[in-house]
Amino acid sequence: MHMNRATLIGYLGNDAEVRTGKNNQKFTTFSIATKTSYKDKESGEYVSHTEWHRCIVFGKFGEFAATLKKGAHVQVEGEIRHTEYTPKKAKKPVRTDSIRVNSILKLDRAEKAAAEEQEAEQEIPSEVGAE
Repeated sequence: MHMNRATLIGYLGNDAEVRTGKNNQKFTTFSIATKTSYKDKESGEYVSHTEWHRCIVFGKFGEFAATLKKGAHVQVEGEIRHTEYTPKKAKKPVRTDSIRVNSILKLDRAEKAAAEEQEAEQEIPSEVGAE
């Protein structure tokens, strides 16, 4: 059995971008920040580390991904891809890693829905004294 699967939960660093590749194929890219922290043994202080992950989405699903905005809290699933290319001004090939996304779950919907519901409740006039 073989498996290449990545699951990330994090926040978008910028709005998603639609790009055009070979054969005029459109795809969407965005970056997700994930964060980890640990306690330093010597100082006893917590140290945090942010990792950025480049995500690529193809096809019709890319159209949905294009609606994602900076700060969106998402869970993405996909496979890790390594690509190698030689930039025009470089002598050596450059290797990049990305996640080819096949599933996106927006996690901030519940928080926004709760906030909108609370605002709606505040706008409802009370019927005190009405008989």
